[in-house]
Amino acid sequence: MDSPPTIDGAFARWLAARAGQALLALRAELGFADPGALKSAGDKVSHELIRTELAKWRPGDAVLSEEDEGSRLAWAAELTPEGVSRLAAERVWIVDPLDGTREYAEDGRSDWAVHVALWSRTAASPHGLVAGAVGLPAQQRVLATDYPPAYPPMTVEAAAAGSRMIRLAASRSRPPVFLTDLADDVGAHLVPMGSAGAKIAAVVTGEVDAYIHAGGQYEWDSAAPVAVATATGLHASRIDGSALKYNEADPRLPDLLVCRRDLAPRLLAALQRHSG
Repeated sequence: MDSPPTIDGAFARWLAARAGQALLALRAELGFADPGALKSAGDKVSHELIRTELAKWRPGDAVLSEEDEGSRLAWAAELTPEGVSRLAAERVWIVDPLDGTREYAEDGRSDWAVHVALWSRTAASPHGLVAGAVGLPAQQRVLATDYPPAYPPMTVEAAAAGSRMIRLAASRSRPPVFLTDLADDVGAHLVPMGSAGAKIAAVVTGEVDAYIHAGGQYEWDSAAPVAVATATGLHASRIDGSALKYNEADPRLPDLLVCRRDLAPRLLAALQRHSG
């Protein structure tokens, strides 16, 4: 096999694409008769592939993967298999091998993803993310920071409707309890979607204008999508407007807002009114 790209953004794209190909092949092989088995197998296959490639091509870097044992614990000194402390590391790959296992195990659904992001201690941005890729295997595309998409143009319909038309990506299964009231407040239309990666990717591509989440996520749920979104020029923050931060001792990162820059003040003000 040829060596992967050396530039981190291109490497993230390559790795997300490889994991996505493996997930598609597994989906075709196992079918959808046993969704539980397909979910478990998908998590395992993608995690092992990503871990193996990172160990081979980025051996000096630490890794935080959703599928690591004890990944949800708040560690003081979590050691990777390479013996590097995540919290003391200069570079940490934050990965979700299969974001949206529910959608992955449903025939015909394409709103699931593979997340690969790189955090660096020397990054200039508050979030510390210097590279990332969101693989959307069933959509045959990868969005990544090496060639970030152009800032999404506003649709003709939205421009004609002025500030009233906002499309908000919403969780199919766990939308924030306040989201309907917030949508009514700002004149938004809720668009149900699957994984967090698919929803943020939809903001990046202009299919929706914003994604708001509250109520429980972890760093791997948003790191790669936020890296791509901010490289594209979109706004990304906590729902109180504070900066998103990664490679923290506690990997929980329970809420976020990703949206068009022009909508951020309006949505953050609405969040103040409705999310308390």
